[in-house]
Amino acid sequence: MEQFTYDERGATDRPFPESLEGGWPAGYTVMVESHDIGSEDPPAAFLALAEGILAWGLHRRAGLSMTSDAERAAPGVKVVSGFGVGPARIKAPCRVIWSRAPRLDGAGRAVPGQRSGFGYGTLPGHPVRGEEGFYAELTADNRVRFICSAYSVPANVVYRLAAPVTRLTQGYVLSRYVKAARELAGEV
Repeated sequence: MEQFTYDERGATDRPFPESLEGGWPAGYTVMVESHDIGSEDPPAAFLALAEGILAWGLHRRAGLSMTSDAERAAPGVKVVSGFGVGPARIKAPCRVIWSRAPRLDGAGRAVPGQRSGFGYGTLPGHPVRGEEGFYAELTADNRVRFICSAYSVPANVVYRLAAPVTRLTQGYVLSRYVKAARELAGEV
């Protein structure tokens, strides 16, 4: 099994109501983005978003190619996302560190006050070293949020020199994730 390219694993694993502010490993660039998603049926929207995240739908809707060992995110699953076109496609191999399925009540509805999603860590060949988490959140007061967190550093000197372009690319992909999350949740 390929080894992770960083030592500080697991910091994206933050179940509800644990804060996503602070507590990140030192020496990394940290990004946390939270976006409210409007819905007339928040538990159903949360379940649709959680399913989209766990089954790679978020990534595919965001325009990334995805190859994986499994149809769903689960600890140990290897996934390679790709961004770009043809020979300019950058491949980003990762391994899932944690995943969390939605909790349901006896009627099959999502229980308020939870996060579902997964986090994965970088493997050799990824342009950065670090970890990223993707979360569907159903707050205790029945609001839906999409949250993405990451802590990373460039993988090598080439990517360090290209850091401004990498940050722009990461911002663009994040905007695509947000759009995809809104679509998956059926935002009104």
